[in-house]
Amino acid sequence: MPFSPEVTRELLRIHSFLPRSRANGPGLRAVLWVQGCPLRCPGCCNPHMQDAAGGQTVAVGELAQTVAELAPEIDGLTLSGGEPLAQLDGVTALVREVRVRAPRLSLVLFSGYTWEEIQAQPAAELLSLVDVVIAGRYDQTRGASAGFLASGNQTVHLLSGRYGRADLDQVPDAEIAIDGAGTVVLTGIRPPPVRV
Repeated sequence: MPFSPEVTRELLRIHSFLPRSRANGPGLRAVLWVQGCPLRCPGCCNPHMQDAAGGQTVAVGELAQTVAELAPEIDGLTLSGGEPLAQLDGVTALVREVRVRAPRLSLVLFSGYTWEEIQAQPAAELLSLVDVVIAGRYDQTRGASAGFLASGNQTVHLLSGRYGRADLDQVPDAEIAIDGAGTVVLTGIRPPPVRV
């Protein structure tokens, strides 16, 4: 299936992509961490993803194709960061293309913006395409909440009816993954301490 001209031109600045994770949403999921975040939450667990000039630039079509090729093995795609909404056009184009190429996959979006701030952005199309939004800045003074939230002020928005809170409560707090190059990746809401 050929890409639309819009998807062919659209680029995303990303930090990393993990093809399989159980600690970033319900089921087995691919995870894309975008690069760049204007919010700069104190105590951010991903400060290396804040610089908008960091990471690498990747074509949306290439990312969508990668996710589509994984579709038989995974349940969905999670978008995190950084701040996905800082690259709203590219993220929307990616989600739209994933919906076309792999319609059975679920989509989860983490954003540091509050739900009210998200609704004030021109994000209606994106919100119509995702199943779950986790909204709100990380607040290190609020402590980790039960389930899928990194701090107690964050909110969960179940947009499609595909998942309920019980599904999110089943997501492991953290995981350790080793990629094909032998790189150790700690991921999840509360990654374990590293002991070497």
